[in-house]
Amino acid sequence: QVQLVETGGGSVQTGGSLTLSCAATDHTYSTYCMGWFRQAPGKEREGVAIDSDGTTKYAASVKGRFTISRDKAKNTLYLQMDNLKPEDTAMYYCGSGTVTCRVSTDWIYRGQGTQVTVSS
Repeated sequence: QVQLVETGGGSVQTGGSLTLSCAATDHTYSTYCMGWFRQAPGKEREGVAIDSDGTTKYAASVKGRFTISRDKAKNTLYLQMDNLKPEDTAMYYCGSGTVTCRVSTDWIYRGQGTQVTVSS
């Protein structure tokens, strides 16, 4: 069974920072592509960032503020979020398993999500 477990969400003020973690407990971590996406109430899902075996890409809305990375020794994917804005408020999910590694990809596997709330 594929398992992805996100942690690290919370509430911060505008301009604050958070680091999300995604622990992979399956061989899926070894897949070449993993990423983060988010969904706010009443809004469509939005791809945030991907790591394609070390090559990273970001949505325009977060580029320059968010950084995706992996620690293969810990089987963990990270999302460092800086200079957070109220519009970043959403449930954040990590994903793995895809045919095409794109920021907007539909992931085969996803975690349960972690809530990020940014207040003005």
